[in-house]
Amino acid sequence: MHDSNIPPGWKDDPSRRGRRAPVLILALAGCGIAVYLTLYQLDILASVFEPFFGSGSRRILKDSGISHLLPIPDASLGALAYLAEAASELLGGAGRWRRSPWKALLTGLLSCGLLLAAVMLVVFQVAVYHAFCTMCLVSALCSVAIFVLALPELVATLQHVRNAK
Repeated sequence: MHDSNIPPGWKDDPSRRGRRAPVLILALAGCGIAVYLTLYQLDILASVFEPFFGSGSRRILKDSGISHLLPIPDASLGALAYLAEAASELLGGAGRWRRSPWKALLTGLLSCGLLLAAVMLVVFQVAVYHAFCTMCLVSALCSVAIFVLALPELVATLQHVRNAK
């Protein structure tokens, strides 16, 4: 007997809670990091944890052009994006790739956005500012891991939507 929550050709349900829980945990961790960095950008915290790159965090978070681009701290946008990812992970249950594909697609799109932001963050640190921020890199790592872990559900959803036509 074939479980209807398992996509054809797959071994398990990419929407089951056990597969989505690590993404939820990473999104909440990323949100916590982004809030922490926001507090530094708002001068509520005098410094941030920086064990490797000296003044790199200050250069990235306080002195860079990107940090002054918006009227709000750029790290706060990251916090909102991570919070949206966490919330989207809570939508729907097992088999949502088939029952509520828009929920799985929303989660997949958010994870793609987090990946894009992570890549841009690292590229700017390497190529533009020649400085690094440890907590920014940890946040980027969270984003990459979220994308990798969320990808199977997105693929299953896209296959389902394509085959339903």
